[in-house]
Amino acid sequence: MAKLVTVFGGSGFVGRHVVARLAKTGARIRVAVRNPLLANRLYPMGDPGQIAVVRANLADERQVATAVSGADTVINLVGILFERGRQRFETIQAEGAGALARQAKLAGATSFVQMSAIGADAASPSLYARTKAQGEALVQEAFPNALILRPSIIFGPEDGFFNRFASIATWSPILPLFGGGVNRMQPVYVGDVADAVMNGLQQGAAGVHELGGPRIFTFRELMVYVCEVTGRTPFLVSMPFSLGHLGAFFAEFLPTPPLTRDQLRLLASDNVVADGARTLAQLSIQPVPVEAIVPRYLYVFRKAGQFTDLRNN
Repeated sequence: MAKLVTVFGGSGFVGRHVVARLAKTGARIRVAVRNPLLANRLYPMGDPGQIAVVRANLADERQVATAVSGADTVINLVGILFERGRQRFETIQAEGAGALARQAKLAGATSFVQMSAIGADAASPSLYARTKAQGEALVQEAFPNALILRPSIIFGPEDGFFNRFASIATWSPILPLFGGGVNRMQPVYVGDVADAVMNGLQQGAAGVHELGGPRIFTFRELMVYVCEVTGRTPFLVSMPFSLGHLGAFFAEFLPTPPLTRDQLRLLASDNVVADGARTLAQLSIQPVPVEAIVPRYLYVFRKAGQFTDLRNN
């Protein structure tokens, strides 16, 4: 394992799991974030002085150069789900990823990991997916042997998928199934994604790997599962994408929109591992199923929390 690893986005959902695993290897870790105060929870993951947090914005190439100085490995886990202010898809996921790869190469780094997403496609109707593809291309241009990971929907405690819909089910009489909920997804456990980063570095893996769990679900099946786990009983209502886009238009005015029009464009396509793709198997990982993890944290959305089953028996 590299002596010094710089991790951009190390305070995020996936990043915290990656940093914890890196710390166990004894590597020195430099975590680059926009707001260091939000990364204090990372320090106890390592020995005193093992983890350093620095301020760096992908939009500022000088800050990026400073953050990667002396690093043997650079990992980019930065991504956004919607645009706000200066946080634009093009700036963060395309130009920022390219700048990071260029500076990593100039700094003498020997390995680079780029977190992308299944569905990354320069021709996608979704700006999120297009900029993910642009980021991949710019990274590979600067770092041809980079490892690029494309996960499907990532689940685990604090995820933004199962928790979001479970929360909606606690107050809404309906859960919308856009396009009938027939689009397919292959949720992958956050721990498996972090292991993919670690195993990929240890194996010297390169190129695109698509990460999915052991089972493919339709969106409708996932919503049914959320209701089963939480004991909530909203109506599952099929809704045309056109109506969803209207609601998402107004939702985008909220500070943290529950859904955007760009996310609906992503939902219109399947989010599963492509046939013939390199997968978790090539990284020596057996994926963990949704059913083994999700009930452990969705119980908080039951009417009586962890005591719901006890009261019903």
